[in-house]
Amino acid sequence: MKQQSAAKLYGAVILAMMCFSLSFVWFKVANVSYGPLTIVLGRLVISTIILFLITRLSGRLVIPDKHDFKYLLLLTFFEPFLYFMGESFGLQYISSTVGAVIIATIPLFAPFASLIFFKEKITMKNIAGVIVSFIGVTLVIFKFGSGLSANPLGILLQFTAVFSAIGYTVVLHKISSRMNNLSIILFQNIIGSVYFLPFWLIFESKRFANTPFDRDAMLAIGELAIFASTLAFIFFTYSVRHLGVTKSNMFVNIIPVFTAIFAWFILGDILSFQKISGILLVIAGLFMAQVKFKKTYKGPDPIPRT
Repeated sequence: MKQQSAAKLYGAVILAMMCFSLSFVWFKVANVSYGPLTIVLGRLVISTIILFLITRLSGRLVIPDKHDFKYLLLLTFFEPFLYFMGESFGLQYISSTVGAVIIATIPLFAPFASLIFFKEKITMKNIAGVIVSFIGVTLVIFKFGSGLSANPLGILLQFTAVFSAIGYTVVLHKISSRMNNLSIILFQNIIGSVYFLPFWLIFESKRFANTPFDRDAMLAIGELAIFASTLAFIFFTYSVRHLGVTKSNMFVNIIPVFTAIFAWFILGDILSFQKISGILLVIAGLFMAQVKFKKTYKGPDPIPRT
């Protein structure tokens, strides 16, 4: 790999991780004025428009057939519907840093899902990684002497997002390879908007209509759609194509680090020594669990969560 091309590839995947990590911070900004359903629905609609233009102009738009469509319905139920329900409502009760650390445990559970559904083996590194990472999560969400430093409901909702992401991965394996990742995400956004719309009409439409226009919050929703739901995916897809699945996925481990740093700068979150230690343990556990997979994954490229 030439030095210039290597810098381009690693630069792309790092930019993707930065965009994903910023989504936790931008949600906090948007949530000051708008509810989680408004934020998610707005994000999906804007991203749908962007992805439609990209796939249409690039000639990569693939319309799903009946076989693909039934899996897309289930896929979208897990993510973005159930995933964003857990993540968005969870972030109302916990900090963006804690949310990012919990979401970053998603890769740890993937081997167990592979064992149950695809009979892939779990190594001792997977088990050790789970143990180390959960010690790290404990350091982040517990405050010694006073118990949980994060709201239990927020933690539960975030882990709902984690396990819905595992369900998403399993269903994604079933989708025909005829559809490229951009088309899959595009139709996920379309179906997801349909899923979210009734809930938004019932629970948040009146609040949205009565809320004065907040430029910063609306800008944050636009940033979520453009950077986290669109550009980040494009950067990550590019890196997967050239670096491979394993190398690209390992960079997901730095999302909590970027989130903690951005939350410190933008939101004023406190970074204690205990939280920093917990974040480092989570990252160490994730690397332990993912290094040197013996079996090559034959399914579609995994799609990162935001």
